[in-house]
Amino acid sequence: MSPVIFTIGPLSVRFYGLFMALAILVGAFYLLRKGKKRGFSEEHLSTMVLLVVTFGLAGARLLFVAANFPSWFWEEPLRILKVYEGGLAWHGGLVGGVLAAFFYLRFRAHIDFHAVADLAVPGIALGYTLIRLANILNVENVGRMTGFTFGRWPVQLIAALFSMLLLLRHFFLEGRALPDGYRFWSFVFYHQIFRAGVEETLRECPWWCLSTGILFWG
Repeated sequence: MSPVIFTIGPLSVRFYGLFMALAILVGAFYLLRKGKKRGFSEEHLSTMVLLVVTFGLAGARLLFVAANFPSWFWEEPLRILKVYEGGLAWHGGLVGGVLAAFFYLRFRAHIDFHAVADLAVPGIALGYTLIRLANILNVENVGRMTGFTFGRWPVQLIAALFSMLLLLRHFFLEGRALPDGYRFWSFVFYHQIFRAGVEETLRECPWWCLSTGILFWG
């Protein structure tokens, strides 16, 4: 299946772009709505969302290039900017977004990072789920062959379902008296354990089989 949904002139709308935009919009709406109810400044939260998206995309692109095409940094640096050609690393986006939110909230908005981080989990979980569904539509990141009748492990679908389970867990814990940041960091922890122990193991070409030897950071 083509990764392009439709084309208008020189503009191509792809599954990745559409799903990512949808996750950002839904996640931002949830965060702003919940944050406003908790008394946080809507202006500060809106600025934080813009910074998280910007630095998250930058981090995702930089880590992808560093892990797969490090020579671009000195041979073709302008190619790094061609995000539309594809190539983003989940962990780079997570690190870039977290750092942007932390420094802005602490030093500019003077808001506790962990008090806001929990509100970001739905957007992150939805984004990861939709990206894995885009993998299915694009026929990429496929699972290894099995000895069963279904051929390959449906690793993209398994990853999407697990992300949704973590999202349900997040909502289940929402009304409980837990330390700020617990739901965010526990989501990251369980998500990483799953990726390393299940998702990467079932993929046809896991990150830890690449020359970079990166298990958690691919």
